[in-house]
Amino acid sequence: MVFTGCSPQNSLRGVFKKQTPYEKYHAGLKAAKLDETGLGKQWVAAGERALQQAVPVTLPFKETGYFPADKPLAASYRFTVKQGQKVAVKVQTQGREVPQVFIDLFETDPANPTQPKQVANADTTAQDLEYEIEEEVPHLLRVQPELLRSGQYTVTIESAPVLAFPVQGKDSRAVQSFWGQDRDAGARKHEGIDIFAARNTPVVASVEGMVTRVNTTPIGGKVVWLSDLKRQQSLYYAHLDSQLVQPGQRVSIGDTLGLLGNTGNAISTAPHLHFGIYRFGEGAVDPYPYVFKDRTKPASFQADEKKLGNWVRVAKPNTSLREAASSGAAPLEKLAQYTPLQVLAGSASWYRVLLPDGRQGYVASSLVENLDKPIQAIRLRREAPLLEASAADAATQKSISADSTVRVLAKQDAFWLVKDAEGTTGWIPADVAR
Repeated sequence: MVFTGCSPQNSLRGVFKKQTPYEKYHAGLKAAKLDETGLGKQWVAAGERALQQAVPVTLPFKETGYFPADKPLAASYRFTVKQGQKVAVKVQTQGREVPQVFIDLFETDPANPTQPKQVANADTTAQDLEYEIEEEVPHLLRVQPELLRSGQYTVTIESAPVLAFPVQGKDSRAVQSFWGQDRDAGARKHEGIDIFAARNTPVVASVEGMVTRVNTTPIGGKVVWLSDLKRQQSLYYAHLDSQLVQPGQRVSIGDTLGLLGNTGNAISTAPHLHFGIYRFGEGAVDPYPYVFKDRTKPASFQADEKKLGNWVRVAKPNTSLREAASSGAAPLEKLAQYTPLQVLAGSASWYRVLLPDGRQGYVASSLVENLDKPIQAIRLRREAPLLEASAADAATQKSISADSTVRVLAKQDAFWLVKDAEGTTGWIPADVAR
């Protein structure tokens, strides 16, 4: 009889598998059998649901939200970053008892988008994460706190180049000729970018590596090749006025390789550096994303922070619930006036909201209002349960007798949010109020 599941190889693989902080915490819940409790099951489900319901965002992006202790939630975001860029995530938390927050990055497979692969995570001692994008596919970021801790958080997601800029004192604004443009009357394409600067401006190493070639060619003129073994590629510096390194020389980021000029077939143009990247086994790739730095700052939160974590209602008829925090984002549906919403987070002048049925989306902050002013007062036709949530199987807080008057705070089709004469807030079936 063969016990394949208990082979030494399988056993060792299980022993030495490195767990992420999220996985360790999940394993701790299982060990304590907390995953069998109501809140434990909600925590696990929230993490799984977040990966299937990530909201699309455009970088740079910044959002401030609130994690309630009594309702396990996770925030998740979907974005695409070009190869040659890295994603930088920073999470800031505040509260009386600041929760431990798990930050995990996933890569999606276009052929199987429902099964994202984890590619990076933040250490438990830090609340930031950097990851170089290996493939230009959608990535998902999940942010989830530990159980039974509440707190406000701000997540910032930005992109940055993975290479240092190759011309001293310049940046991507100095690029004036781009990848793929025609050369030699259309006979070939430009396999790089041209960075213009004054003659003899230092041309520097964009990575730590080894100089592999220093020579002169008819097209490139005086050139230097620098290996980038970490990324399995070579960097090509051409049209130099002079070369200041030798083959086999090791260099650090920022070391001078040569001085900028216009040798080779650039003799009739202004001094510039032709900068190219050649991937091992792949050939030339567009170097612009590798050195482009986006100077756009993510929009700061401009809405009322006091609404975070609280219930509000739709202030105007036919309010659009949108996929993302933008008036140009796809509308998910139209919301009726007085629809109840729980504010989970805010970005710029938008709120990310949770509908009573569990769906999420963004609403312009100007289109919601507080619940402090009742919509109307009604007398119940019969005895009604005051429920903790807008669901038939929700726990009953108390019973309200027939002919009692309640103040209506928000309305949805099947349940209304009300406050009774004693000041208790809860949900009642809508049919007992009509």
